[in-house]
Amino acid sequence: QVQLGESGGGLVHSGGSLRLSCTASGFRANDYHIAWFRRVPGKQREAVSCISSHDGTTYYHDSVKERFTISRDNARNTVYLQMNSLEPDDTAAYYCNVYNVWGKGTLVTVSS
Repeated sequence: QVQLGESGGGLVHSGGSLRLSCTASGFRANDYHIAWFRRVPGKQREAVSCISSHDGTTYYHDSVKERFTISRDNARNTVYLQMNSLEPDDTAAYYCNVYNVWGKGTLVTVSS
């Protein structure tokens, strides 16, 4: 069964860091582009970052450039999102995605 599972969310103060993990099961994550999205209640889902399957090319939303880093660990079939200098506006549920497969999300709360 193809699944994605996120972990690593939590409560941090503004300026703090978290590392989110997205672990794939039932398929090889490095064969696919993997994306991180976030959603705040009442707002549209937003694409935060993506890493390609071919050459590891990365994409970042303008609001997280220079603060977030996406990476892969193929041995662990996992994609990470390192989030530094967190701001209250980063508060959201974070989801990883490949095609039509979504994880259940992990909640990030940044206090001011």
